[in-house]
Parts: sequence; C-alpha cells; structure tokens
Amino acid sequence: MIEKDAKIYVAGHRGMVGSAIVRRLEREGCRNIITRTHRELNLCRQREVEQFFEEEKPDYVFLAAAKVGGIVANSEALADFMYENMVMEMNVIHSAWQNHCRKLLFLGSSCIYPRLAPQPMKEACLLTSELEKTNEAYALAKISGLKYCEFLNRQYGTDYISAMPTNLYGPNDNYHPTHSHVLPALIRKFHEAKEAGAGEVVCWGTGTPLREFLYVDDLADACVFLMNTYSGDETVNVGTGKELTIRELAELVARVVGFEGEIKWDSSKPDGTPRKLLDVTKLEGLGWKYKVELEEGIRLSYEDFLNNPMRAER
Repeated sequence: MIEKDAKIYVAGHRGMVGSAIVRRLEREGCRNIITRTHRELNLCRQREVEQFFEEEKPDYVFLAAAKVGGIVANSEALADFMYENMVMEMNVIHSAWQNHCRKLLFLGSSCIYPRLAPQPMKEACLLTSELEKTNEAYALAKISGLKYCEFLNRQYGTDYISAMPTNLYGPNDNYHPTHSHVLPALIRKFHEAKEAGAGEVVCWGTGTPLREFLYVDDLADACVFLMNTYSGDETVNVGTGKELTIRELAELVARVVGFEGEIKWDSSKPDGTPRKLLDVTKLEGLGWKYKVELEEGIRLSYEDFLNNPMRAER
C-alpha cells in the first residue's frame, strides 16, 4: 500500500491523466506528491531526468507523461511521436531503477494491440500481429516502455507494472479541432455548431468503427488501485468493457451539448481501427470496476470545456 507520507512522483501532472492521478492521490491523503512542469524538467533530456531522480529519490512513480494526439496528429508527426515518447519513457524508467524506486506504474494505450486483434482484446494478444498504421509510431513507443518495465522486473527484480487504458476523456482534456481525440473533438465541434446556429455538422469517416471510452477519474482510481494491489510482468487493461459506434457517440455528444441539426459523415476521411474493445476480465478479477457511465462523463466533460475557455481555444 502507498503510505500517506511516501514520496510520489507524478510525471505529466498537468495533462488529463496526470492531473486526475494527483486528484486521486490527494483524496487518498497522500502528503508528499512531487510534480515538475515541462519548463522545470524536460523528460526528453537524460541528464535533467537523472539529476531530478538523484535529488528527489521518489518511492513511487506514476508515469503519465506522453506526447499524445488523434489520427491527424499521429499521421503528420510519426517521427516526433515515436522519438519523444520513447526517450521520455526510457529516461524516467531507467532513472527510477537507478535510484531504487520501490514501485513504478507505466501508462500505455490500447493502441498497442494489433489492428485486427480478436475482440475483446486480451493482454496476451500483444505483438501477435500487425499494428494499426495510423498510430503505429505511438504504439511502438508504448510497447517499448511496457517491455522495458517487464525486462527490469525479470533481470533485476523490480516491481514495475504497466496499465493499458482504453480511450480516455474528462477534465483537462485537449479540445483542439484537429489534434485532439475523437470525443473532445466532437464536444468542440457540436458546441461551435450550436453557438453558430449551424444546421449540420460533418464528422470524419463512416461512423461505423466501434470504440470504448473511460472517464479519466476512473482511470486514476484504477491506477492507485493497481499500485496498491498488483505486481506482475503482464500489463493490465483498464476500461469499461462496453462499446458503441462513432455514429452513436456523435449522436450522444450532440444530445448532451444541445445541438439539434443534422449529422453528416465524410467517408473520404480515415476511420482508424475498425474495433477496439478491451477485455477487462483481469482487472475486474482483481476487484476493480469503473463507476462513471458515458453520458454522465460527457456531461462533466462538457462542463469542463465551458468552464475552461483557454483550454477550449488551444
């Protein structure tokens, strides 16, 4: 169990996931949470990371820092996504090991699994066939991170674990019109259409792919749960076990936002992976299950969007 006075480093604390983990740890009563902004600590610079760990020597590390984005961002910056994610992961994990960090949790993504993996996707299907090309660079970086944790465990007896969340959304999300993920992008799109009095909204793709979504505070709760209860080399899927089509998602977001016009689909744009549903049997067997249903989570996310104009503009 994480002791309340233990030194805990949350990498990426300003992002959606990292900020949710900090909120969860604070509710747990943890009094010694360490954070650094990108300006204070560039995780891509090995010497800076080594110096930080030598000085702070955290007991626990939640590695939530990452360069993230949707289909457009991943397709336009393949090299950047692979390099920046691999370098920051390796720097943090390696320095944690060098400085005897008691436990580390590495956060990946469901995109690590093969494009046509059997559904729902079990943890064991990792590296069994080809990845989805639209986010291959990001996936390869994340696979490297979780494998490095596994190999440190096997070679040196560390207690470094990894969790693979499904598609996330919630407070502190990125609502950029082209560089965000599908759910926040839809929130912005339908909000702006409602404000402009538009009669229709055009969404990318066919609307047929199936996706699963998890509210970020549920993920944070799962991360603290796993840090307290799980040890093992194999990653752990974190999701709801429920899915819906992108078309159904768009209709749900439109209803929550209050857009009453027509929704059209541009099939010339890419759909991405046809289906991505995580098998969450392992996590549920450990004793954890999500709490926030999708419609309620979208309502909370829309409130976050409305109450954070600077975030909505980026």
